[in-house]
Amino acid sequence: MHSNGGLGGRMGSDADVDALAQLVADAEGIADAARAAQVREVRLLAAAGQLAESQSAGAPEKVKAREMALRGIAAELAGVFVATDRTLQRRIDEARDLVENYPVTMAAWEAGRIVRGHVRVIQEVGCLVPVEDREDFERIAVERCEGETPNRVRDGLRMIAERMQPRTFTERHKEAAAGRCVRVQATSDGMSDLIATLPTVIADGIVDRLTRQAREIINARAQAGAPGTPDTRADSNGGSPDADTTIRDGSSFVDDGRTIDQVRADVFSDLLLAGSPALDPTGTGDGNGTLGAIRAHVQVAVSALTLMGQDEGPADLAGRSPIDANTARELAGNATSWDRLLTHPVTGTVLECDTYRPTAAMVRLLRARDRHCRFPGCRQPAIRCELDHTIAASDGGATHVCNLANLCKRHHDVKHHTRWHVRQLPGGRLVWTSPTGRIYREDAPLPLVAFTTTDPPDTGPPPF
Repeated sequence: MHSNGGLGGRMGSDADVDALAQLVADAEGIADAARAAQVREVRLLAAAGQLAESQSAGAPEKVKAREMALRGIAAELAGVFVATDRTLQRRIDEARDLVENYPVTMAAWEAGRIVRGHVRVIQEVGCLVPVEDREDFERIAVERCEGETPNRVRDGLRMIAERMQPRTFTERHKEAAAGRCVRVQATSDGMSDLIATLPTVIADGIVDRLTRQAREIINARAQAGAPGTPDTRADSNGGSPDADTTIRDGSSFVDDGRTIDQVRADVFSDLLLAGSPALDPTGTGDGNGTLGAIRAHVQVAVSALTLMGQDEGPADLAGRSPIDANTARELAGNATSWDRLLTHPVTGTVLECDTYRPTAAMVRLLRARDRHCRFPGCRQPAIRCELDHTIAASDGGATHVCNLANLCKRHHDVKHHTRWHVRQLPGGRLVWTSPTGRIYREDAPLPLVAFTTTDPPDTGPPPF
């Protein structure tokens, strides 16, 4: 039995050290060869772009001729590089920009002072620097890159590039901040990206607050759990040290297994949909303003079969993208108003649209017309009645004054739950049929106050 013992046992034998040294030497050789190959590739692609430029020289439509030449060359090289011609054309443009506009960077790369990652960073940040200052920027950038990894130098190089701008950062930021906006970009499977272009400090602050709030929610799982509940408190980065985030029964977080990203997204949605802005110009010293009371509205078109749960076809979020059936049904259940669409069975063109809930104008007109409950003999004031669809909306009845009438709660129930039947004729005339077949006609009551015309007074013969 043999043991190296002590520190030597942990470090390995001399043979192991020699083997590792050989691996390192081989790695250096491979890295040098890879760098040389990468430089050759960039110069080759740049030469391809220059060839396209020379082929189009003197052409009457030079821009179009250069584009066609470049496409042909890119298609030829795409077969060699096993890529698409579009990809090759983009790489040719990038290579030409690098070779022609960043000679100091190319020389440092060829000499092995920097690697491909450094080159990408310098080219990416260098586009912010005025052309006349770019060579100075390159020299500083190469010095900063030597001995550091590409991801560590990016922020420093960006700061240097900003200082080389002829206009101050404050001026440019003020101009850029005027373009702040929020937009929605639909993706797939009923999801979308909500993109807000904001000043960096605001955006970073939003993410920080969401992370802190999400972390508190995750930490509350462990605090609310019964003895033996796994510790799911978030770490300093907002992550959970334990994948099992389920809390035992008895907690308000039962079965809450959301990740930190999911919680952040949910808190973000809740705050925007139900929160109040910190600055509300409509607020007063005595109370909140109106902004916090505003609620989101979306327009969703869903088929009757999907609504009834007879199929799982997607619904249409107007102007955006499809949404899943469950979400559409949940929205429908909480809807305060409906618009019914009659569409063409072949083309799908909307032929007619009406809403289940009468408009405010309809309500005012019908109260003025009916004055009281329209059931035979009832005089309950219309202001305390309910508007009823003579032909039910579920049977195709329109939400229109010609199909609506005021009925008190008692007689509204009689119409729907007994064998009384009613028809509405033009002019708001209702014809009721009792269970025994008796007919009762209810005309719209005449107004008791109305303007009348009178004959002008007799003033005698006209004067001559």
